[in-house]
Amino acid sequence: MRNEDMLLIPGPTPVVDSIYDALASETRSHTDPRFVEIYKRAIDQTKEMFQTDGEVFVIAGSGTLAMEMALVNTVAAGERILVISHGYFGDRFIKLGEAFGIEVDVLQSEWGERVNVEDVENELSKKNYKAVTITHGDTSTGVVADLDALVPVIKKHGALVILDGVVATAAIEEDMSKCYGHPDYKIDIVLTGSQKAIGVPPGLAVVAFNQSALEIRKQLGRIPAYYTDINNWIPIMNDPSKYFATPPVNLIYAYAEGMRLVLEEGLENRYIRHTAYGKAVRAGLAEFGMTALAEEGVAASTLSCILYPEGIDDAAFRGELAKKGVILAGSLAHLAGKAFRIGHMGNTTEQMLEKAIQLIGQTLNESGHKVNTQKAIERFKEIMYANV
Repeated sequence: MRNEDMLLIPGPTPVVDSIYDALASETRSHTDPRFVEIYKRAIDQTKEMFQTDGEVFVIAGSGTLAMEMALVNTVAAGERILVISHGYFGDRFIKLGEAFGIEVDVLQSEWGERVNVEDVENELSKKNYKAVTITHGDTSTGVVADLDALVPVIKKHGALVILDGVVATAAIEEDMSKCYGHPDYKIDIVLTGSQKAIGVPPGLAVVAFNQSALEIRKQLGRIPAYYTDINNWIPIMNDPSKYFATPPVNLIYAYAEGMRLVLEEGLENRYIRHTAYGKAVRAGLAEFGMTALAEEGVAASTLSCILYPEGIDDAAFRGELAKKGVILAGSLAHLAGKAFRIGHMGNTTEQMLEKAIQLIGQTLNESGHKVNTQKAIERFKEIMYANV
């Protein structure tokens, strides 16, 4: 990779040369048959990744736009949703719901823990919910949701499952054809952005609807949206030579290349690789007295929120690492200054992560916190090879 820094944050994530090359290709008209072919291929690749029987939407926008697109096309003003929140980004659905007059209830876990499934069951028994939102992997806490436990409970109560897959898509299973204990118990909507585990620069909102979710859109009729109304995008997704809004031509080039790399590696291989990354990074950093906020049983494979040992100045520590070419993210809310977040997803390599652990150890030693860097690297490798 020709990147100067190792961008080990929850997103954007490292970009490989072939994606850069695609991004730098000649900008063509959005109606040019050569671009239309690439756009159509990208849409088909996305359908293959999600294994959906419905429609996918790849459009200009951020992950927040994808969240809005999922909500406004399925839930009307006055209807009710339940937000299952494992951290800061799960809470964003609250503001989105309120903006469209949707009634919102929230089940919020302690940071670093999962929402109790029994609490979800109890809440769904009390009221009529149109949909339940789940953040698959929360980028503030590093907690991954247990879909095998949550989806059957939600579907049993007749609600749509809206999955925010932003730091999970292409790294943790999100198979929309999968039945969770019953033929009708499936994920209805998955949304993500281009800049996380897919490993493409920011700027694309990606959303997948199954047939059940598309039927709900038909039943709603007129909705308070224009750009995010999927009815305006379905003709374009089926035939990208048609026009609704100008697509980001070069980002689509990059996305098609990113999706090619995802599918070429194979989804199962990616799931295994990311699991190994997550466990190995957390094990290596533990040798420095750095503990993950989320315990292994609930930890995401794509990023980790790591608590500092006593006496580490967050800004100074990450600033010194940045000088060495390792970019980490600070933590959020009440954990600001007490933890950092490290991404280990997408195009990130084993060599990059090993180098990061070495430089983290070096920086700790330079600041007077004596650690055994070699032991941490050995532990990283041991766990890495045990899981691949």
